[in-house]
Amino acid sequence: MLCGFGFWKSKEGWRTRPHQDSVAKFKRTIKKLCKRSWSVSLTYRLGKLNAVVRGWINYFALGDMISAITRIDKHLMVQMRVIIWKQWKVPKKREWGLKKLGVKPWIAHEQSHIKGYMKAVRLPQIKKAISKEKLTKRGLVSPLEYYLRQHTLKLN
Repeated sequence: MLCGFGFWKSKEGWRTRPHQDSVAKFKRTIKKLCKRSWSVSLTYRLGKLNAVVRGWINYFALGDMISAITRIDKHLMVQMRVIIWKQWKVPKKREWGLKKLGVKPWIAHEQSHIKGYMKAVRLPQIKKAISKEKLTKRGLVSPLEYYLRQHTLKLN
């Protein structure tokens, strides 16, 4: 059973945060939207993800959840890199994509032949090429940045 908010006592008094079941359900929803086998356009996927992220954070913005939302944000960025890496499919297209994102040609050629999605997207050159800033520019709402903005607004 989902409880919504959980409560904890700090030095300042009683505080709220999303219940661990609510956080787990949010993670499952994001995981479902980030499935590599779900063949939809990146724009559509970003729209769905943004709606879920905004809705969940707007509901729980009053609570303290900086550590949970930081982990979710990092995991979401890795998942988005995996999705893009898979959409590029073949090494030739991956090499083209990396060059287009500013990676040196010889590095792009070398990185494009790496086997394994998670292994590839954790490399520094690919992290830099498909960075959080570029994903945000493409339209992805960063859960961490959105939470910090909404949390500040709700407390004031």
